Amino acid sequence: MPQLIAAPIDTLRHIETPEGIALSLRVAGPVARVLAWSMDSLIRYSALWVLLMVLAMLGKAGLGVWLIALFLAEWLYPALFEIYAGGATPGKKALGLKVIHANGTPVDWPGALIRNLLRAVDFLPLLYGFGLVAMLSNRDFQRLGDLAAGTLVIYRDPPAVAPQLPPGPALPPPFPLNAVEQQLLIDFAERSASLNPERQAELADLLAGQTGLYGVVGVERLCAHARWLAGEQT
Repeated sequence: MPQLIAAPIDTLRHIETPEGIALSLRVAGPVARVLAWSMDSLIRYSALWVLLMVLAMLGKAGLGVWLIALFLAEWLYPALFEIYAGGATPGKKALGLKVIHANGTPVDWPGALIRNLLRAVDFLPLLYGFGLVAMLSNRDFQRLGDLAAGTLVIYRDPPAVAPQLPPGPALPPPFPLNAVEQQLLIDFAERSASLNPERQAELADLLAGQTGLYGVVGVERLCAHARWLAGEQT
């Protein structure tokens, strides 16, 4: 009888956008989402409490305005941030989360409204009971509102850090280079800090016939040419 090997639990999802771009997304689980929801609730109800204290001086008219503000905060607060703040309420942003469509595209008004209006169903019978059961029943941790809207809550990618050229002098190359060769030389210089000295020298030696230099001296000369190609001053 063949032995069954369980697949590892993985929250990484691979999808392809309508434009044909392959994406790898990290789906957010219940714990991170509960923490984000708690932060948003604290922000929302703290603001409503302060507003109530101010509007209470206006009597019944102030109470009416507050009830309207309560309605808007409860139903439009998440949707507005998800549409106009890159898919993230303040709580989600603090936890590094955002909402997108299941196909990888940014969430739109219909999706944001549907997923947030159905929070009333997810909340039943108490403290998002239905929503938690739904999240734990599917591999993408989608609550009922997400399933109806076709949305996912994922972790934001950390901002990309542009590679830096190593410091040093800049020298023009003594031989002509086409655009592809120039970019390869700049890429080598940018990646040199992540390579051990032996590997740097090995790659630099491939151009020793043009530079006449080997080893560490060849690496330094190629980096100097890369800095000149990148526009640094000699």
